Amino acid sequence: MKAIIEAKYLAAENAPVYRRILRFFYLQHERMRDFIPPAEVLEYLRKDGGYPGLEEEQLHAHLEQLTKWNNLARRQDMTSARTIEEFKKKRYSYQCTPMTVELERMILELERRGDEVRGSLEKSQFDRLLQAVQTLEGGIGGKLPEPDEVNLLYEEVIDHFRKIRTNTADYIAYINREQAGERMQPEAFLAYKNQFTAYLRDFVISLQRASLQLKLLLHELDIVRMAPLFDRLIEYRLSVPRLDDAPPPVEEWRRNYEEYWTSLRGWFLGFGGSQSELELLEWQTNEMIRRVARHVQRLGERQQHFRSRKKEYLKLAEWFAGFDALDEAHRLSGAVFGPMTIRHLRLLEGTTDDIHAEVWEEEPEYIEIQPRTNRYREKTRPGAVTSKKKEKALQMKAYLEEREKERALIDRYVDAGRIRLSETGTVEPFIRKVLLGWISKSAGAKDRTVVTDYGYLVKVTLHRDRRITLRSGDGDLVMPDATFEFTEGRPN
Repeated sequence: MKAIIEAKYLAAENAPVYRRILRFFYLQHERMRDFIPPAEVLEYLRKDGGYPGLEEEQLHAHLEQLTKWNNLARRQDMTSARTIEEFKKKRYSYQCTPMTVELERMILELERRGDEVRGSLEKSQFDRLLQAVQTLEGGIGGKLPEPDEVNLLYEEVIDHFRKIRTNTADYIAYINREQAGERMQPEAFLAYKNQFTAYLRDFVISLQRASLQLKLLLHELDIVRMAPLFDRLIEYRLSVPRLDDAPPPVEEWRRNYEEYWTSLRGWFLGFGGSQSELELLEWQTNEMIRRVARHVQRLGERQQHFRSRKKEYLKLAEWFAGFDALDEAHRLSGAVFGPMTIRHLRLLEGTTDDIHAEVWEEEPEYIEIQPRTNRYREKTRPGAVTSKKKEKALQMKAYLEEREKERALIDRYVDAGRIRLSETGTVEPFIRKVLLGWISKSAGAKDRTVVTDYGYLVKVTLHRDRRITLRSGDGDLVMPDATFEFTEGRPN
């Protein structure tokens, strides 16, 4: 990469006068005036530019230097020449170059922004991006639109994505500045903390609502799927007339499209299993909410520390004095100060080995209460070790019978060695829990195959493009359709 010679005027020895000259040319350019004579520039610098003693020769030297740095373009002004001598002097008019226009525009924007709030966490940003990606995906799924229409769809997606990246990064950087933390300290911050917290919370809700659909769409729209669209974009760029004879860099255009789309997908999906920028944005926003809550809590504690509660206790004493019954005073004391004595309730862990057992299905546990004295000793008597082989056998038989009932219940839904959720109808809560457990276990396997508790080898296929309602006696669950294929130990 070569040096940008057009930016030299910003750090040169005569930078103040160079900047004043080019700022004047930029303002005239914005007013649709192109070529300006040196006399007009000199008049401006002497009257309004802060250089009343500037000589004409000095101005010509500055203009010549700026022309060498490609900040100004000049043309010979022949309209004012009245004699041959004046024509030979080559009087020029000057115009700022496109690079200088962009530099001055950028500098003006930086000066204007200063310390003002930059960026935002607008909650509709992700919804607009989702709608744009859905429209783009719809165009790819059917007959591709014309190149100019494809270019509009693609530019809309990129524009929304660029705004999300820029606005969120700027706003989070603004909030994390030291000055912003100092502004949260005064008690005046309590006045608008609810508005600020609601603003952040609404953004997180919108992000979570749209991000899942965006991830699913972008996961499908990989480089291979987007290749026909890139061809259309290149076709559009080739249709734009150009005056140069150089061959268009088609491969470079294609590479730029692929790299930018890969970056967009990585922002939402992550790269190589790493945390995505979307997840980091959600964490940072939640962290800002927690940060505000901590500030509010500390400010509230500070106010409570310096506030006298004498009036509150006097009012409380009046309430106690007005009661006729002791029970009423006890209830008020419990509400204000909490219970004086606490009862601790506990149960032994591991009361059953059944992972599908519910708490309310277990037998209650009885605990023998012993006297609270150091002299108490539990009576013991010597005895023989009794065999509980019969009880164990009965428990094992009951357990196996229960498992066999569960297996038979699952087999009822198997058709031709598979279960399809969309064809099961209404299922028992137990069946729903077992099937969801298989889906969860298959997510960690590369081939989506799991070994069940009943000895089956099941391959799980999740159909994300089809949504179904799994109905059960205790409620309905909306989820993607799934197919369970029994490859080994298949039920008859």
